[in-house]
Amino acid sequence: MVFTLGKVRNLQGRLNGKMESLGFKLKGEATLKTLTLNVLKSSEIEGEILISEVVRSSIARHLRMDIQGLIPSDRNTDGVVEMMLDATQNYREPIDPDRLFGWHASLFPGGRSGMYKIKVGDWREDITGPVQVVSGAMGKEKVHFQAPDLSTIPGEMEAFINWINRDQPLDPVIKAGIAHLWFITIHPFDDGNGRIARALSDMLLARADGSVQRYYSMSAQIRLERKDYYTILENTQKGNLDITSWLTWFLNCLQNAVESAEEILSNVIFKDTFWRKNISTSLNDRQKKMLNIILDGFEGKLNSSKWAKINKTSTDTALRDIQDLIEKNILEKEESGGRSTSYRLTW
Repeated sequence: MVFTLGKVRNLQGRLNGKMESLGFKLKGEATLKTLTLNVLKSSEIEGEILISEVVRSSIARHLRMDIQGLIPSDRNTDGVVEMMLDATQNYREPIDPDRLFGWHASLFPGGRSGMYKIKVGDWREDITGPVQVVSGAMGKEKVHFQAPDLSTIPGEMEAFINWINRDQPLDPVIKAGIAHLWFITIHPFDDGNGRIARALSDMLLARADGSVQRYYSMSAQIRLERKDYYTILENTQKGNLDITSWLTWFLNCLQNAVESAEEILSNVIFKDTFWRKNISTSLNDRQKKMLNIILDGFEGKLNSSKWAKINKTSTDTALRDIQDLIEKNILEKEESGGRSTSYRLTW
């Protein structure tokens, strides 16, 4: 584990060094991409699907970034974004119950988790009995986890908060792994414990990096390794007090997350190179907006109908915009056929 920690810290340092060489604008773009990915994937782990462009717009507005093509965001998305930004941008600030209650309230602005009303901005009440994670058909249920008794929460959270705020000779990356496991095992809220645990990890990883700039997404990597994530959590929570296996998994997952950040770096550089190449190309606002959406990772196939819907224009106008970009060698038709012609960047 010591070797893996050393490797992770080295990778973090190298990544931060690469990003620092990009300059202010590109560092901001990389951070925006990373935070957007983090919010999307942390929610996706819990089965909640957010819209990428809405999340990106919400983050950009909260960080007061000068980004073109921003779209309106809803209160639910803004709430998740506000929690993540408070954790990563205010990483030096201590944790206290009120801050955690604020995070919880931001996740559930309507006071409900799906159809069910929950207690928001306070510790759970266990009105329907002990909190359990259960799978299997009725009568053959398997209990994967049962949260500690309600009466233990105030004391457990006081100990946790004192520990997380205390300066100690412990690497902040290790502290991030312990905090994640400890918080999610206490399970202090009716819902949202996983997302808040990951936000706490991100806060401590920001402390480890000593920067509000985020260039890798732990939540995105956990989403890729979700099955192993839940397995190691269950095994650790049901085992003894030895958390070595959990920390080893956490460090390996973090290593994968940092290594995957190379893709974000490549995308940011690609986007910058694209606009430098086309700096003198005459483009209308709709074309600039759509090209930025494509460069930021457009999901699915791009066709004239989607172009028209996003720009709130007619299909004929969309086709003229697309044809103009084809003539300028920026877009080309996809080779695959189908009911609707689709398009992609030429390079």
